[in-house]
Amino acid sequence: EAVPLCISICQSHMWIYLKNAVQLTPRRWLNLQEYQSKKIMADHGVAVQRFFVADSANDALEAAQRLKAKEIVLKAQILAGGRGKGIFNSGLKGGVHLTKDPKTVEQLAKQMIGYNLSTKQTSKDGVTVKKVMVAEALDISRETYFAILMDRACNGPVMVGSPQGGVDIEEVAVTSPELIFKEEIDIFEGIKDHQALQMAKNLGFQGALQQQAADQIKKLYNLFLEIDATQVEVNPFGETPEGQVVCFDAKINFDDNAEFRQKEIFAMDDKSENEPIENEAAKYDLKYIGLDGNIACFVNGAGLAMATCDIISLNGGKPANFLDLGGGVKEAQVYQAFKLLTADPKVEAILVNIFGGIVNCAIIANGITKACQELELKVPLVVRLEGTNVQEAQRILSDSGLPITSANDLEDAAKKAVASVAKK
Repeated sequence: EAVPLCISICQSHMWIYLKNAVQLTPRRWLNLQEYQSKKIMADHGVAVQRFFVADSANDALEAAQRLKAKEIVLKAQILAGGRGKGIFNSGLKGGVHLTKDPKTVEQLAKQMIGYNLSTKQTSKDGVTVKKVMVAEALDISRETYFAILMDRACNGPVMVGSPQGGVDIEEVAVTSPELIFKEEIDIFEGIKDHQALQMAKNLGFQGALQQQAADQIKKLYNLFLEIDATQVEVNPFGETPEGQVVCFDAKINFDDNAEFRQKEIFAMDDKSENEPIENEAAKYDLKYIGLDGNIACFVNGAGLAMATCDIISLNGGKPANFLDLGGGVKEAQVYQAFKLLTADPKVEAILVNIFGGIVNCAIIANGITKACQELELKVPLVVRLEGTNVQEAQRILSDSGLPITSANDLEDAAKKAVASVAKK
């Protein structure tokens, strides 16, 4: 099974703590299901497979009958990949099935909807399937790669294409760089007909398919502009034996600064598969990730969070979770952050590590003292602050009379946090 068509958003990186190391991995902040993504593309004239969405077995049957397709593909709708090899707790194997019989679609949907699907990307318990996508199954006679992305070096959008699609494009760039084609687009003038046609030729489309591919390329560029994307990647951008050019699978990255004018898309965000605590953190513009140790990390910024987790590990400790404050911090956010961190029964100590560039350290200090007093903090608290208004912040903490352990630097903070847990 190909990776499900998905939409992601350019946001701060999140992290997963794995074994004894911290591994950086992108985490989608805007989660859209496959059918939502395909609808956005179809609404902009991009050719995708015909499909319907169903939330009951009966609806799935009706959808299959309405398609009137030679072959039907039924897909469980969850955000995780690896659906094709997943297992349902109903006993059904596989979250993606091909059939020519609408009645079979109904029987399969009965074993999918309302049941948990476990894949290599889900927890052991899996994720409850609430909807299925009933789509027309199409054969692919040839696969190519096509993408549009913002390139800082070019100060604007760039088209990238290759006649070798359906594979890792980075690998193609290394093994066959001559098969990677790049074309800059003037963001003020837009894509020209001859540019789209030349890219279609470079991708190996011939005859009538060449113009059809060029038309799809122009529609993809219009999509790129209209939805404020930073990247639209189609892989495979393929052709069928019947002579159709189709976007079989795609990934779209959004500019998160454009949320104010893309409210309809952002409102589609599916948070149902998030951990409840992550959704609670998001209400206060906080980014929370649960880990498997016992020292909670309270930081601001991706690099600082990575360094904090690493140095705790190097000193023999394990991060229990961490929470990223980001930039424009208010006292209320600090309070809510502590509330979330202390709600985790695994937490035996909290390490606050803030570098005050944009963040005012005094605001953090006031938030910390308020949280300690009102929440009656019962675990050791180590605080390292540096940067804007740090002297005032240190005075606030010192005058509070609370049992807060101050640290001179990150190394000192990590050692004190690990030692406080060891004492317990």
